[in-house]
Amino acid sequence: MTQHTLIFLAMAFAACAYATEQTAQKLTPEELEQAHQYLKQTRDLVVGATKGLTESQWRFKPAPDRWSIAEIVEHMVLAQDLILGPIRQQLATAPAGPADRDIKQIDAIVLNRFPDRTSKFQAPEVLHPTGRWTPSAAMARLLENFDRLSQYLDSTPDLRQHVLEAAPLKAVSKGAYDAMDGYEWILATGSHTERHTKQILEVKADPNF
Repeated sequence: MTQHTLIFLAMAFAACAYATEQTAQKLTPEELEQAHQYLKQTRDLVVGATKGLTESQWRFKPAPDRWSIAEIVEHMVLAQDLILGPIRQQLATAPAGPADRDIKQIDAIVLNRFPDRTSKFQAPEVLHPTGRWTPSAAMARLLENFDRLSQYLDSTPDLRQHVLEAAPLKAVSKGAYDAMDGYEWILATGSHTERHTKQILEVKADPNF
């Protein structure tokens, strides 16, 4: 094999590797569609669950140690803000996950097990509601954040290439997985909303509501 042939093969290999890397960095159309549809679905769920509530219904608590619907929505917004703020900033420079990372399995956990309320977890202090906003202001912020999440999804094609430690994933998977990529963090905002929309429905089902 001549030197020219070796150089040509090396250049071809490098070009293929670069192309593969660039392709791997981009979300597929199917992934984009799935995330957009899930964000829309979960947005519509919480809008429907809170439509037409009176002030007293927003503030009603089934028990002293349980959240009102106003507090649940505030908690949803705080989780969105966390992902759109500090987590998004950290993801931008976070390392890649291992090559054998099972993204399909982790995606499935985020979509199917995060919303399951048969397992209960204590929210971190930073996500505890404190009455920061009126119900209408909280809902406006929640809807604005859904739009920002969709924009984040469309403007960041390398979401799969950065992972951050994720305590919710570690808890739900019982330690089998402990980090989520940027795409999964966006899915998690939808699954978190779905989970707590179920909590809203539990409040509304109380006989004293």
